[in-house]
Amino acid sequence: MNRGKISQRIQQIMAKRDISLEKLSALTGFDHSFLDTMLKEGIYPPLGPLMKIARALGVRLGTFLDDQASSDPFIVRRLDRESELSILDSTGKSAALKFYSLGKGKIDRHMEPFFIEVMPESATEKKLSSHEGEEFILVIKGAIEIIYGTEKYILNEGDSTYYNSIVPHYVSCSGDKKAEIHAVIYIPE
Repeated sequence: MNRGKISQRIQQIMAKRDISLEKLSALTGFDHSFLDTMLKEGIYPPLGPLMKIARALGVRLGTFLDDQASSDPFIVRRLDRESELSILDSTGKSAALKFYSLGKGKIDRHMEPFFIEVMPESATEKKLSSHEGEEFILVIKGAIEIIYGTEKYILNEGDSTYYNSIVPHYVSCSGDKKAEIHAVIYIPE
């Protein structure tokens, strides 16, 4: 799904619920200009803010990604994985995390599974974020640094972590080579 479709979905939901940009700004606490730029230019906010927008609109995060109904079991073949969506950092620059949704299309899901490429430049700006829910991360390739609260952890291939995402956290590459992870995010309804 391209960036414009995410913005279109957000705008459609806003219109359906009669939520203005000003009201969305008040509900999320995000600056009006940040939301306006995101919607007009079809860019992704960081994952935390995107989840806040979903919560403010009363929808699942996956609502922004879904294209059609699905049936069980839902299978995503590696070669059929959707192209990446790159989440912007807080300054509006393209972040060094490339997300590939592994649940897109399963409309009754309660988790958001992703394959994520974590680029070395992800280690340059370590701005912690927090949101409701839980996260599970499994390192497939390379090494990952997790900042969780005030603690730092290095995870290598095969290592995993499961944490409450309300605690401020940041995930970045550890080293000068791209890392790959599987991540599952659960956001309570």
